[in-house]
Amino acid sequence: MTTLDPVHPWGSLTELAADAAVCTKCPLAETRTQVVFGVGDPSADLVFVGEGPGAEEDRQGIPFVGRAGQLLTRLVEGIGLTRDRVYICNVVKCRPPGNRDPLPVEIDACRPYLEAQLDFLAPRVVVTLGNFATRLLTGTKLGITKVRGQEFPFRGDAVLIPTLHPAAVLRNGGTALAESRADFVLVKRALARGHDA
Repeated sequence: MTTLDPVHPWGSLTELAADAAVCTKCPLAETRTQVVFGVGDPSADLVFVGEGPGAEEDRQGIPFVGRAGQLLTRLVEGIGLTRDRVYICNVVKCRPPGNRDPLPVEIDACRPYLEAQLDFLAPRVVVTLGNFATRLLTGTKLGITKVRGQEFPFRGDAVLIPTLHPAAVLRNGGTALAESRADFVLVKRALARGHDA
């Protein structure tokens, strides 16, 4: 098998999204309004991976559209980009009831969708938002406050940069916002470095 051969059964991002839209692999399928697959530019250099949809995301079918999403949009704009020039998705594609943390069985059921998404998107920089995405994609057991603002090698020439989840920034205020802004400066530098290569 060459490195270009997919390790999943989907032929395109569109096919993957259509399959995910009717997924019943975990109990979240019973309580969702709709699957929240992802949004943005499929050829973007920058991909954000959050935890899972909230109530507003479940209603609209779009990730990060509530207050945390508005903050994420401002942070993206702060490094000279717009939401339509990045791609945003989550570890789990269906809303956990009451916005509880996703369970291991739910993360495991959704992981093939996320892995295939990242295969098709092939970003140069991945930003994980919070503990769940960071632990899943880096394999670390450390909390987000210990690893945020660092670069990790990811899938060949790409880098992964963990940062605080926007919802946590909203809860924790000034210092957390300053840390997030600093992390986004690192993201901007990583993107610029890739363009220079």
